[in-house]
Amino acid sequence: MVSYVNYKDAPVKYTGQIRIYDEEAFVGMRKIGRIAAECLDALVDIIKPGVTTQEIDDFVFAYGADRDALPADLNYRGYSKSCCTSINHVVCHGIPENKQLHAGDIVNVDVTFIKDGWHGDTSRMYPVGLLKRASERLLEVTHESLMRGIAAVKPGATVGDIGAAIQRYAESERCSVVRDFCGHGVGLIFHDAPNILHYGKPGEGPELREGMMFTIEPMINLGKPGVKILNDGWTAVTRDRSLSAQYEHTMAVTKNGCEIFTLSQNNTFYVPVTGA
Repeated sequence: MVSYVNYKDAPVKYTGQIRIYDEEAFVGMRKIGRIAAECLDALVDIIKPGVTTQEIDDFVFAYGADRDALPADLNYRGYSKSCCTSINHVVCHGIPENKQLHAGDIVNVDVTFIKDGWHGDTSRMYPVGLLKRASERLLEVTHESLMRGIAAVKPGATVGDIGAAIQRYAESERCSVVRDFCGHGVGLIFHDAPNILHYGKPGEGPELREGMMFTIEPMINLGKPGVKILNDGWTAVTRDRSLSAQYEHTMAVTKNGCEIFTLSQNNTFYVPVTGA
């Protein structure tokens, strides 16, 4: 049975209930969402061949510190970095290290900042130099998958409507949707109810109600959907070594649709690239 609760009446810990937020919460989420979005905007000029993923992580930490925002990833369940950097066939949770990016790579940077208790969670893909057409197309399909999922968000719709919209489009483009990871409720809690699956059937799952906050973050593979976790306990890769991509926004359900808190301030969240 799905249970909804006013966030002010619930403890600040996971309870399985779906929190409903008010305008005061929207104000806090707009602030932290903008910080997260602007951090990803700033990385556009930094990510290039020769840059290491550790340098990206150092930038993310410093960017948040300058704005009194803490990286939620740091020390989360033992995770030792400030963001996740997932390259090529890494699906998610890639750990920054002293590994250089190379021309033709695609890399996802996933950041979550905390300010005044509010969490802003977002990720996007960065092309490293010129891309082959297969990589370019994957980015196109993944971004469009996210936007189709967002378009399904409105009061009275269901979580299944979001997943169905994403799955229908991605599979029509001969790509696959990762099943092992999903979007999630967010706000005062980093990972909260409900789970936002990126596949499913229309009309299934919890009903979307005004004031709900969550992420949509489809992971789309060029090959099969299967993934495996490496020995570090975090890094998820495609089993068939095919390329994987992900785009993510944090949003809330509004009276007439949704409000995205992590919109790019300079319209660089997705930029079409010219293939090699």
